[in-house]
Amino acid sequence: MDALDTVVNTLRANGLNFAYLEEGQGPLVLLLHGFPDTAHTWDHVRPALSAAGFRAVSPFMRGYAPTEIPSDGDYRVDTLAADASALIEALGEKSAIVVGHDWGASAAFGAAIAFRERVRFLVTLAIPHPASLRPSPRLLWKARHFLALRRAGAADRVRADDFAYIDELVRRWSPAWSVPPGETGHVKKSFAAPGSLEAAIGYYGAVGFGLPHSQRGRIRVPSVAFAGMTDPFLGPEAFERARRFYLERYEVVTLPGGHFLHREHPDRFSEELLRRLPKP
Repeated sequence: MDALDTVVNTLRANGLNFAYLEEGQGPLVLLLHGFPDTAHTWDHVRPALSAAGFRAVSPFMRGYAPTEIPSDGDYRVDTLAADASALIEALGEKSAIVVGHDWGASAAFGAAIAFRERVRFLVTLAIPHPASLRPSPRLLWKARHFLALRRAGAADRVRADDFAYIDELVRRWSPAWSVPPGETGHVKKSFAAPGSLEAAIGYYGAVGFGLPHSQRGRIRVPSVAFAGMTDPFLGPEAFERARRFYLERYEVVTLPGGHFLHREHPDRFSEELLRRLPKP
């Protein structure tokens, strides 16, 4: 089935129309994706959650087609956190388990701090608590895409040669992964929609100096952080250093894989995730 044709659900939250994928019934698990990615990054995880008695929902983040592009171009982390909170409410729940990867992790951190009543359990992948990060020449080099995606003409460069830059980033960030053919097809299809790529790049343009307001605090809900053994950005030790920013139970789980560990080893990730989630 076509990548975007599989999206059959839409709802309105925080002033936008969000498209989302859903499987199962039970306690809500909200799955937030990062860049370069879409809601399909959780295609192997949703069925596992559903089979275990959860309601798994993965939205396309703001601006990622087929979700609506915000007319005000607001892609700040504080707004992403508000999106997560509003999505939980729009889905008819008072609170949810929130799982976030990459930019989705940033949104999840913000939601857990600024909208604590909405997050009953927090799971983050690839990104430790942002307050624990300290700039260094090495880290800045590894995260050089932040600068590349803020430059003039960035969207044209990403589109070139059938979005070759997307494939380059995936290989760079998950260096031990033999990326299957077509793995980035969902992303390219989303970014081919008018304005979607510019929206995704807008997340980087919205980064300012200092921590966003929604991330200035400690986590007060039970949490699990997944770290990839071959993630070139940050190793498991970075997640251990973040421990002081958690006031409730906090566990670091190190698994094989790089930045996209949940896609490199989906069965192992799903097994370890379910082992730690509160029982439905």
